[in-house]
Amino acid sequence: MHQPTDWRPARVRALRTLSPTVREFELVPEDGVRPWTVGSHVQVRLPIGGGVDTRSYSLVGQPGGDAYRIAVKRVQASRGGSQAMWQLDAGDHIDVLAPQNHFELSSAPPQSLLVAGGIGITPLLGMALALAARGADFSLCHAARSRDELVYTQGLATTFGDRLRAFVSREGARIDFDALLADLHPQGQLLLCGPLPMLDAARAAWARAHRPAHLLRFETFGSGGTQAAQAFWVHLPRQGLQIVVPPERSLLDVLEEHGVEMLADCRRGECGLCALDVIELHGSLDHRDVFLSDAQKRGGRRLCSCVSRVVGGGVVLDTDWRDDRGGA
Repeated sequence: MHQPTDWRPARVRALRTLSPTVREFELVPEDGVRPWTVGSHVQVRLPIGGGVDTRSYSLVGQPGGDAYRIAVKRVQASRGGSQAMWQLDAGDHIDVLAPQNHFELSSAPPQSLLVAGGIGITPLLGMALALAARGADFSLCHAARSRDELVYTQGLATTFGDRLRAFVSREGARIDFDALLADLHPQGQLLLCGPLPMLDAARAAWARAHRPAHLLRFETFGSGGTQAAQAFWVHLPRQGLQIVVPPERSLLDVLEEHGVEMLADCRRGECGLCALDVIELHGSLDHRDVFLSDAQKRGGRRLCSCVSRVVGGGVVLDTDWRDDRGGA
């Protein structure tokens, strides 16, 4: 799909700090809340680094009510999205898109295992509440560095009982995916939201257990990459366009800002719609997506423009876009 155009103004009705690094926001669109299902996210448009950039945040809880609830973790070494959100106050306005869902909850599997890493609890909380309301067989595991990062689940012990397990790494408790999968029904599903190292560990254990690939479903966040973000140049020879992507902005957003029509959807490195062909690389690619395979990343012939970056130079890229106004 092309760059979204149906942005709607929304008011920050309220905010509350859930932990030293996590803050919840209630957003009220001027024309009302659109229907959504658990697992959905909303995109918001924020002023970042002298431009405007887009961020996606999962909706918290269950549908209903007159506001969208999102939770944002403040990350110092980020591209600026969390800092921009944390600068908002009650009464401020930002633009939002209608909710989308690429992480739907299925009712078919005989058992569900939900695993959250830190702020990854946001889409899974509503799923757990929905499964509990159905009387479904499920368990929810929430991993975090410290107890104060177990936002939303600290008060749910009476609701979920022994179906809720906490893993606090500073207390020596870490998730063992092999052990978790050993107790999961052979046709059970794993729904996971967390950082890339957690996803990598889950996928490796899933492969070792020879489980069906379609029953492992996930969302990711915090595409921090392996190296610190830095500015890099991009050349599009078909369009005669040379741009610079600053550290705090994504390649995708800068391309769209310069009028390049892009296919994009998740903007988190998951769907692959925004992937572009690499013609020449000057420096190294810092792949921050989960769409390309390890072999494709090593080959360096494609990159996902929503999250991936170049370190130490720039890149020459090819797109299918043509300027209908008489350019290339």
